[in-house]
Amino acid sequence: MSTDTAVDLVRQATTLGLLLAAPALVMSLAIGLVVSLLQAVTQIHEQTLSFVPRLIVVAVVVLLLLPWSISRLVDYTTTLYREIPSNF
Repeated sequence: MSTDTAVDLVRQATTLGLLLAAPALVMSLAIGLVVSLLQAVTQIHEQTLSFVPRLIVVAVVVLLLLPWSISRLVDYTTTLYREIPSNF
């Protein structure tokens, strides 16, 4: 396996990892911003108030996107295994 092939495989895996994590991270950021704004307006500074909604929203997003995520992972793995003979 050449260095270019190895770098390309790492690039594809990193891109896929970022693509799969992005929706949950974006929703966590949005909920955190809304809750922080709400805490600033109401002057309620409870740490669990920020953590619990974020945890619930991220869990829901992950569960809703699970079929899509698994499909992307299976496609990547299938492509990877199919290209193994040509890489060596």
